[in-house]
Amino acid sequence: MNTDTDTLNEKTPSQNISTHKTRAKQRTRAPLIIAMLILLAGCGYGGYKYLTSPWESTDDAYVEGHVVSISPKASGHITRVFVKDNQEVKSGQLLAEIESSDYAARLERVRALVNGAKAKLRQNEADFSRYQALAAKDEISKQTLDHAVAAKDLAASDLSVQLAELRQAELNLSYTKIYAPQTGRVTKKSVEVGSFVNVGQVLMAIVPNETWVVANFKETQLKHMKPGQHAEIKVDAYGHRLSGHVDSLQSGTGSRFSLLPPENAAGNFVKVVQRVPVKIVIDNPDEAQRLVPGLSVEAEVEAK
Repeated sequence: MNTDTDTLNEKTPSQNISTHKTRAKQRTRAPLIIAMLILLAGCGYGGYKYLTSPWESTDDAYVEGHVVSISPKASGHITRVFVKDNQEVKSGQLLAEIESSDYAARLERVRALVNGAKAKLRQNEADFSRYQALAAKDEISKQTLDHAVAAKDLAASDLSVQLAELRQAELNLSYTKIYAPQTGRVTKKSVEVGSFVNVGQVLMAIVPNETWVVANFKETQLKHMKPGQHAEIKVDAYGHRLSGHVDSLQSGTGSRFSLLPPENAAGNFVKVVQRVPVKIVIDNPDEAQRLVPGLSVEAEVEAK
């Protein structure tokens, strides 16, 4: 009886092989299942951190700065240019000169007219003094005295006009020298010796060293954002991160100040998430001076 039972419990070779394969598959699947569980846990943790993180980020950001256009107040031919592209200049430095001979000649003519007006005024004042003395003795009529007063006042008025012309002529002559209004770098220089320039024509631009970042955050990211919060900036051109802080938030979305602002009441309305420019100032001035307007950056603000 026992022999028959042992015989029944014995497995055929094919059954043993199948059992080994099943156990092998189970051993192979176990690490995969564990890895998948770890991956899902990591994704869940990452999603939780993303949803609860105080950092707001955007890649719709760029470096901004002042650009000062240089244009003359006098017209004429350029005789000298003292700067070249991308040159560092100081405030008050001479940039270019305009042909000044015509303006100098005009100044000399006006000076001559001023001298003549002064001489005429002196003569009329002397005549008035004599007529006044004669009128005190009743040797001339009151009408003659009135004419002397009028002539003196008219000469004084003419002198005032000529003095104003003199000041304008002096200014026009000084406008033939073009100076840098502030310190910065020369860019977009479009003037050369011999060029004829008109009043208001842009000759070049000066970009001061002061720069900042304009980051266009979505309106849904502004709930906890306010001035003074810490910010991190990654400049694409350099690849390293800079530290800064939020300076201010623009009072209006970017589209509101565009050339053609949206008018929702004029047609079909489609809700679009708007962006608000946020000004971020870099903490280290030396690092800020390395940046130039227009560079692309990625900005993150610790909005908590």
